[in-house]
Amino acid sequence: MSDEQTTPGGAERGGPVPEEIRFFGTTWVHHDGGYGLRRTGVAVGSLVLAAAGAAVLRLAFQGLEVADVGGFVGILVVAGFAICSALAFRRTWDGFVRRPDPAAESAADRSAQSLMLIGFIGSLLAYFCRSLVEAPGEKLRRAEYEAARERHARRRSARAGNPATRKAKPKGKKRR
Repeated sequence: MSDEQTTPGGAERGGPVPEEIRFFGTTWVHHDGGYGLRRTGVAVGSLVLAAAGAAVLRLAFQGLEVADVGGFVGILVVAGFAICSALAFRRTWDGFVRRPDPAAESAADRSAQSLMLIGFIGSLLAYFCRSLVEAPGEKLRRAEYEAARERHARRRSARAGNPATRKAKPKGKKRR
């Protein structure tokens, strides 16, 4: 067997392993294993789920109209869902582009969970838009993976081999 064996994700044995992406696994590395079909499926699925969510919200809004709560409450509900959807879209999109700061992550995640839940349509639309271009999060993970492969290659090439097989250097004359 050769030294350059690869794992199923395409990483060299002992080298960095690509991070899996939800619904894609490691097919994003070489765009194999039904990558195109998966991207199409994710795009269609997220758009269908967003449309279904909008239909459910429409039914809820019709319930408010039947209850005759007034125009002000209706405006507040629509504005609330629109703002939460926009915030969820932005937060989801940023998650595809950069990793969140681990220090600020815990407090911000707890406070943003309710916004993400209310604005689920925005999050689904971000998933749809990103899957038209690439697997959501692929660009970020590809950059990280390529950097890890480059570091690994530099470390391997910098090695001089087995130090036990080196010949001992002749000792010079001692000076007084």
